[in-house]
This record gives sequence, C-alpha cells and structure tokens, in this order.
Amino acid sequence: MTGETLHIRNARLIDPASGLDAIRDLYVADGRIAAIGQAPTGFADAYPIEAQGLVVCPGLVDLSTQLGSIEPELTAAVAGGVTSVACPPDTKPPLDEPGLVERLVRRTDTLGLARVYPIGALTQKLAGQKLAEMHSLTRAGCIAFSQAKQPLVDTQLLLRAMQYAATFGYAVRLRPQDQYLARDGVAHDGEVASRLGLSGVPTAAETVAIATALQLARVTGVRLHLSRLSSAAGIALVQEARQAGLSVTCDVSIYHLHLSEMDIGYFDSNNRFDPPLRSINDRDALRQAAKQGVAAICSDHTPVDADGKQLPFGEALPGASALELLLPLTLKWAAECGLPLVTALARITCDPATILGVSGGSLRPGDAADICIFNPEERWWVTSETLCSQGKNTPFLGHQLTGRVHMTLVGGRIVYQR
Repeated sequence: MTGETLHIRNARLIDPASGLDAIRDLYVADGRIAAIGQAPTGFADAYPIEAQGLVVCPGLVDLSTQLGSIEPELTAAVAGGVTSVACPPDTKPPLDEPGLVERLVRRTDTLGLARVYPIGALTQKLAGQKLAEMHSLTRAGCIAFSQAKQPLVDTQLLLRAMQYAATFGYAVRLRPQDQYLARDGVAHDGEVASRLGLSGVPTAAETVAIATALQLARVTGVRLHLSRLSSAAGIALVQEARQAGLSVTCDVSIYHLHLSEMDIGYFDSNNRFDPPLRSINDRDALRQAAKQGVAAICSDHTPVDADGKQLPFGEALPGASALELLLPLTLKWAAECGLPLVTALARITCDPATILGVSGGSLRPGDAADICIFNPEERWWVTSETLCSQGKNTPFLGHQLTGRVHMTLVGGRIVYQR
C-alpha cells in the first residue's frame, strides 16, 4: 500500500509525547499526520484502516540495533513496530569514514523500511588511538559518536574527543565497561558465577567507567549518553550526575529489565549478554529507573547465529535478537510494574527520540507518519518461525508473549502488515 491519504478509524490513540490516550480517528496525508479527531478541510478519498480494539501509537525508536545483515534486521524492525533505529559504528568495516556512512544511508533508504540513524566511530577503526573525523561524519549523516563495545583506555584521548564534540554540539555515547576489570569475564561476579565456575565481571567494571566518563563530561560539558547500564550502582551514579546538572542520559536493555543472573540456570547460552545479567537487586533497580524515566529502554538487538550460541557458555557469543520482542516485553514490564500504557510507550518512543535528537516518537499534526498499530491483548508464541530477524536466538524462545503488531507505517507508507 503506497497511497498518500489514510484514515485510521476508531483507534485507541496513544501519543506519549503529548499524554494523549483516547479513542480517536487519525488522518494521514503526504506522509505526515494531517489531523487527529476531525478530518482536515478537503480531506477525501482516504484509504480506510479499521483499528477498533487496536492501539495506534508512534513508531518505536530503538537506541541500539546491530545491522549485521541489513534487510532481514530492518524487516524485523518494522515487524516489531520499530520505525527508527540507531546503528552503532561497529559494522564491518566500522563507520569511521564518510563514504561508508553515505553507503549505509543509501542502502537503507533504498529498502524503504525503518529509518536508520548512523552513530559514527569516535576513533579511527574504533582502535582507540586517533580521533575520527567527526565533522565529516556528521555531514555524511551521523547523529552522534561512540566506540560501540570497543574500549577506549586512553583517557586523554577520550577527554579530547569530548572537548571536540562539546565544541561543535555533537553527542557522545559510551558503553561503560572498564576493559581490565571486565577482562575474561562472562557472567556477573556473584553467587551464580561462583557456583558454575564462570569468570565474573564485577559491578565495579561498570561504575569505574561511568565515574570516569562523568568526570570528563563535567569538565567538557559534552552531551553524554551511557548505553545499556546493568547495575543499581551505575544507575545511582547517573541520578547523582543529573541532579548535579550534568547533561547525561542513559538506557537499559529490555532483557535486563526481565532477567537476572539466576536465569543462566545450567549454562544457558541464550542468557549470555554483554553486559552480563546481574543480580535480582540490580534488575529491580533498572526496572525502577525505567519506571521513573531516568533510563530509556532499548532492544540491544544483537542477532547471533545458531553456531554462535551452540557452544559452552563462556565461549558462546553474547547477545540476542530483540527488535520483534521490544514491544511485548515492554508491555510485560509495564503490567508487572503497574504502569499506564502511555508511560510505558514513552520509554520506547518519544524518550529515545529525544535522546537521539531526531524527529519521531510522536503523533503531532505535521509530524512524519511513523506509526505502530498493535493489539495489546493478542498472545503469540515466540518461535524461530515467528521471528523475521536472521538471528533466532532469544531467552524467550518458546514463550508466549502478549501484544502483537498488526501494521507499521513509515512516512505514511504501510511497510508491514500481518
């Protein structure tokens, strides 16, 4: 369906950016939201979409999506109601040259699925030795800069990077983990790792890196985002920094809101993550941080093929597919925390859009018509057949979840319909 004029009827319209949660009709024209409630003047010959019993909300915005294979993962994105994704720079090759960024943008634009926002490499080849050309990368389409999961142990270079970024208004995104404290670790340094004989990653690996980043952010005034926090202590440091006036934001992965070290069981490699699943107390602190709006929620979509998981726990590749589970797992978290739907959806729509500094995440008239239409009550089984992602591994494989996407629109075009 490529028509430019749509009439979405009898929907439960939820727009977290404005706090709207009501039964309304929504009108789309020329790829944008034309009106809510009443048809605009001259609005005619619209393609009708009946949405009675369904929720219509902004398309989901994901803060971290690995695009190993671009088309399958963007197909998975729109199947999960995700209309915008931020792509970390640790692609092959890394996004450290303008030509590579432009090629990625052209490729994703041609596919016409979810919008892709490249995150540029903070250092050349992500090697942590020389700064990348941030100005040229920004002109090519990068919206922020990061080392992804690669360490930057030279704190003087990190200081220079933050100074440069602050001067030109660029955002810096860091995945806080001290390389040496985390070395050789595969699980949270706690009772489960001890019992199973697994090498541990202490909480200090995260908090030491956060403290360093916050000190340098305080000196430079850079806009700092800390990705995929995993500990109560890490969240506390961010809260203190924000109360002190620092421009710092953070996110947590959807899996870390539901799982803990206890879910490793007997070496279940589907629960191998980086950062690792931590204690139940840590998990509960992350849930509270997301509930209070201290942290946004990301999928941390990292598809891993079967061979990468069918190994002993310590040798298995970390990560899981998550784009298609982001919505139902957010709904599950919200139900367990007693959160209204409008608040829960904010964590995966307008909040991440604000962090990224991109349009999207709202349904205001004039905004691009990036829309997710889903049934909040529909139950479905997570199987390798129901996942579009090339990676079929997730701790929730074989589980029944509630909340399923029926249709996704990007720029007023129907890019997914079940």
